[in-house]
Amino acid sequence: MDTAAGPSPGTSAGPGSGSPACMLTGSSRWVRLNVGGTYFLTTTQTLCREPKSFLYRLCQEDPELHSDKDESGAYLIDRDPVYFGPVLNYLRHGKLVLNKNLTEEGALEEAEFYNITSLIKLIKDRITEREAKSMHTPLKHVYRVLQCQEEELTQMVSTMSDGWKFEQLVSIGSSYNYGSEDQAEFLCVVSKELQNQSCGNTSPPSVKAKILQERGSRI
Repeated sequence: MDTAAGPSPGTSAGPGSGSPACMLTGSSRWVRLNVGGTYFLTTTQTLCREPKSFLYRLCQEDPELHSDKDESGAYLIDRDPVYFGPVLNYLRHGKLVLNKNLTEEGALEEAEFYNITSLIKLIKDRITEREAKSMHTPLKHVYRVLQCQEEELTQMVSTMSDGWKFEQLVSIGSSYNYGSEDQAEFLCVVSKELQNQSCGNTSPPSVKAKILQERGSRI
């Protein structure tokens, strides 16, 4: 069984190994990798599951790779160890499992570097499926009603951001004395589009927003 975490740099190779990076234990040949400063310990059986891959050639000690080793004899690979974990686990059990802070695009970069063709196809299929699902996900409209005075109206509309859009301006038909000037009041209806994660029906505007929009259309 493969070991997920690597040994300390000072771990020595077992007897009969062809190089310090490899250890023979029964019928399994263990290989130590230093990926971006993180050590991984696995077997040649795991690394050789994908013919013609970088890791397969590494196990075959392909002279064209010119692979360097660190002071402990582990193969040096200048890649992201966070993404190498899922790649290595894929070679172990054939499933791609990504933590929520990892992306398919990041995993695809690593799969292409290691030239693992089956993993490349799997990730590309996932990305295509995700994008297709996103295109068919209905939009959810969120509405807000803002109250403002006439002198504040221009500034409020011009400073709307973060996806909010102006929908309707409704005069509430009242004014009040504010010093020597009359200040009319308005209700401003704004909306924002959000992806409906539940993939349900598009949420309708609130009752209050509907009433205000109908009232504004008659003004």
